[in-house]
Amino acid sequence: MLKTFLLNPPSFEGFDGGAGSRYQARREVRSFWYPTWLAQPAALIPGSRLIDAPPAGLSVDDVVARAAGYDLCIIHTSTPSLRSDARVAEALTAAHPHLRIGFVGAQAAVMPVETLKASPAIEFAARHEFDYTLREVAEGRDTADIDGLSYRRNGGIVHNRDRALIQDMDALPDVVDVYKRDLRPEHYFIGYLQHPYLSLYTGRGCPAKCTFCLWPQTIGGHQYRTRSPESVAREMARARALFPQVKEFFFDDDTFTADLPRAEAIARRLKPLGLTWSCNARPTVPRATLEVLKDCGLRLLLVGYESGNQQVLNNIKKGTRLDVMRRFTRDCKDLGIVIHGTFILGLPGESRETIQETVRFACEIEPDTLQVSLAAAYPGTELHAQALAHGWLGGGSLVNDAGVQVAALEYPGLPRAEIFHSVEAFYRRFYFRPRKLFSILRTMARDPEVCRRRLREGWEFLRFMARRKQGARAAA
Repeated sequence: MLKTFLLNPPSFEGFDGGAGSRYQARREVRSFWYPTWLAQPAALIPGSRLIDAPPAGLSVDDVVARAAGYDLCIIHTSTPSLRSDARVAEALTAAHPHLRIGFVGAQAAVMPVETLKASPAIEFAARHEFDYTLREVAEGRDTADIDGLSYRRNGGIVHNRDRALIQDMDALPDVVDVYKRDLRPEHYFIGYLQHPYLSLYTGRGCPAKCTFCLWPQTIGGHQYRTRSPESVAREMARARALFPQVKEFFFDDDTFTADLPRAEAIARRLKPLGLTWSCNARPTVPRATLEVLKDCGLRLLLVGYESGNQQVLNNIKKGTRLDVMRRFTRDCKDLGIVIHGTFILGLPGESRETIQETVRFACEIEPDTLQVSLAAAYPGTELHAQALAHGWLGGGSLVNDAGVQVAALEYPGLPRAEIFHSVEAFYRRFYFRPRKLFSILRTMARDPEVCRRRLREGWEFLRFMARRKQGARAAA
């Protein structure tokens, strides 16, 4: 067995590009998701180690020093961070010439040739779902016999046949043991989750067909492949024992509520554990299910509303209606379920008018908190194919030199710069209303810890927006 370490590499300051982040970019406030896509193969490979450099504040030199004595390094990469990650690989091989390096992630999954060409230090790319692919590499098998692998041979690049998607998700070992061994929950922050939190997957894939969504179109697929409720409850009981300091557990499945009976079954098994938990959900969950989840410890739903314009929702194949989203939001508020709503500006069909419709819609339904992102056309997604076909890709890059998300798409009558600046205007319209400010202040007054955290995040947010604006002016 090759001595292996799996690396979420150093990158831009504050860059959350990790093996769990859906939008690889520097955030408005300090935010880091758990590197779940690396933790799972780490649990499969005996004696391996997981290094998550950005949350731990590790530099390239730190990582190079920790690589001593290892035979194999697996680096998670993304489209925005590929060049930076390739430089990390080169630093590692310069210090440790014997070290074999492979890249994984959505970028490697759908663009293996471009990934390998990023640097001669990259020996192979593991395509799509890569857990067992990496274990077989670590076992020392001949690369020609490993499904899902692309690699260099005789001056060219060879693509082995695709690996079948994992169907028995219960066969995968727990990730919480890897978290306990290699990570510190105190390093991980998400603004709308209680701190410290812990996140993991209970299933992969999503049956929804949203054109922009990264993981289902590149790694997870559109079949929701799930662990049994019994398996989930068992790992959560172990997580509670291993991490008594964790205040909230987050199920990071693309859509945890895609299988309603299963979601309810898991919730009922969590209730005796007394856990506070949250999850991703579409804005279509019926009230009856919401009642069950709330009664069993659900605190918050992370909900992708995306737009307040029905035609834009249709264009991205969201599969829901504005009236359904309104009813869902009312039900959550009635039941006391907190909502973190996410919106995207610059999707196909966007205009000045639809942007304003979305702002008004967000103010009307009033989620407890929200995040506004720019449409990102990642390679491998339907949105990327549409952007290439219609000439919407204005600049090509997804982030600037500081790792901040930029407006990569533009449309006739709606230039990239206008889409970019509309994000800050959206935030100000939503958060700087008297009613919203009063709600935030009231929450801060109830809990000194929340007060300190919101003050820090408020300062980080304002500083981020100022630097974001400066970066836009410099690039103009």
